[in-house]
This record gives sequence, C-alpha cells and structure tokens, in this order.
Amino acid sequence: MKDFKDKLENITDNNGSLLCIGLDIDTEKIPKFLFDSTKNPYLEFNRSIINSTKDLVCAYKLNMAFYEALGLKGIEILKKTINHIPKDIIVILDGKRNDIGNTANKYAKSLFEIFNADAVTVNPYLGIDGVEPFLKYKNKCSFILCRTSNPSAKDFQDLKVLKTPIYQIVAKKIYDWNTNNNCGAVVGATYPEELKIIRKILGDDIPFLIPGIGKQGGDVKKTVKNGINSQGKMAIINSSRGIIFADNKEGFAEISREKASNLKDEINKFR
Repeated sequence: MKDFKDKLENITDNNGSLLCIGLDIDTEKIPKFLFDSTKNPYLEFNRSIINSTKDLVCAYKLNMAFYEALGLKGIEILKKTINHIPKDIIVILDGKRNDIGNTANKYAKSLFEIFNADAVTVNPYLGIDGVEPFLKYKNKCSFILCRTSNPSAKDFQDLKVLKTPIYQIVAKKIYDWNTNNNCGAVVGATYPEELKIIRKILGDDIPFLIPGIGKQGGDVKKTVKNGINSQGKMAIINSSRGIIFADNKEGFAEISREKASNLKDEINKFR
C-alpha cells in the first residue's frame, strides 16, 4: 500500500496542483433539473464534478455531515462517490472525529477500512488517547485541527497558556505525535499569519489541509506563500462552494471546471 505522502506528492506532480475540491452536496444548491432528470441527483452531481475536474486537483474532500444528513441513502452516495474518484487522487473524509480511545478505534476503522479514505480530519481536544487510534493506520493521514478557518476559532484557539496561544501548543503536539510520519494539520486560510507560524513549527514534512479559500475569503497569495513547504508542496488548498455551486444550469460541470482551473492556476502562480 502506498504511503499517503508519496501518493500526495505523485498526484501533486502529475496534475501540477495543490487544489482540493470539497464535494459538499446541498439540496438547496444542487441544480434543480437533476432532481427531474435522474434517479440519484446527488450522485450524478458528484460524478459530473469529478469527471470535469479530476485532472485539475490533488484531492477531493467530502464533508460527512452533508451525507449523514440524508440518512442511509446519503451513506450509499458517499461510498459510491468515493468509488468514482480516480485511485491516484487523495480522498479526504472530513468528519472531525474524536472520542475516548475505544470509540476512536471504531471511528478510525469506519473511515479508513469501510470507506477507504486516504485521510481524515481529527479533533485533538481529548489528547493523544483520542488521536492515536487514527495514527495506527500508518499509510493514512490524520489532519489534526490546529487553527480552524471559522471566525470564532479565537474563542479557544487564541487563549494563552504560559503566554503561548493554544493553537501553537496544538501545533507542537502534532509535531510530537508524528512518530509514524502520518500526521497532518488543518490550518485555515483566513488566518495567514498563524499559518506562517504553524508551518515554521511543523517544518517541511507535515502536510497542511487549508480550508477557507473562496466563499470564506482567504487570500490565495498569502495562503500559498505561508502554507507550502520549501519545495512548494505539502499543502492541500480546499475550495468547495465557490467551485461546485458556481452555476445551477445544465452546463454546471463545465463552469465548475473553469472555476477550478482558474483557482489552480492562481495557486500555482505563487508556489
């Protein structure tokens, strides 16, 4: 089985891309004609986006809440969507899972073995007990929440312990926990200075999952300059709504491709 970072470097090089597209299906935003023209509009939507953008990305990120909200059919859509993604492209399941060790074991088994994700997002709040079960999957990656992109992240993440912000303490823990060389960090594009600090703490070898570009307003230039490593890699820059819901007519997939291509090129301009 290929190591996660080898797979990431290969697809980054082959597609010349740091772009990740979030496949966050939303009933209110998916083109309405799909509900009249196909039996499974959600799956058809995802397949259309994947088919039109698969040569432009390094990863697809699926936020599990959008699928779980559809009940059992949503889980089936999630599995079929993952199966449709080309095997050389990274699949990230974004569920921000965490619990005590015994329960975390089951979360890890579900995401890595049942759904066959390449990477997941993990909440570090419970400490190493809730993270270690994910890190036992040595060929997979666990992106640990470090500095999230939402406005209220500062409520906790900016609090200081012995004059050090908690997000920096988390970054140092991620560095310490990376004994299997399979930790990643989630760092929002909406906090570019913090992104720079975290890259300095974690060094070249730990990949970053960077949400917050597009609708959330993250600056592309600052995100790229502060998020990449010294080789211009190890950053997965995510955009969801700004790409997949760029148009709601029959040509939506072509418009999404245009948006993805433009963002990919803008990212590469600053690498």
